[in-house]
Amino acid sequence: MTENLTENLKKKTTNKSVGKNIRTLRHQRNWSQEDIANRIGISIPAFSKIETGVTDINLSRLEQIANIYEVNVTQLLSLEMDDVEPQQSSLSIAQKKILEREAEIASLQRKVILLYEELRAKTLGL
Repeated sequence: MTENLTENLKKKTTNKSVGKNIRTLRHQRNWSQEDIANRIGISIPAFSKIETGVTDINLSRLEQIANIYEVNVTQLLSLEMDDVEPQQSSLSIAQKKILEREAEIASLQRKVILLYEELRAKTLGL
């Protein structure tokens, strides 16, 4: 009986520390729970339960989360997250570049429309 109680306590402590590590990594990258939940294909409340240690997390889910953060599963499990430096993944760098290019394209499209309207007005005015 005491053994089961001790084992359950250890399990809850592990779940909470892993959840805390996951939350720390998410905050370091300025990502929302929704971002991560969508990427691993679960609901936001389900992901929140992982971060708070309410839900037991299986190895495949840990691997999914570790891949998103580009860290090892052992780093997610470790109690010391200080040695995990926030790293921008090549994916997040590419996403940032895409957003910049989309903004540039939108700006250029506005300029083309203005020039077209200006040219049209001059042509009709002649």
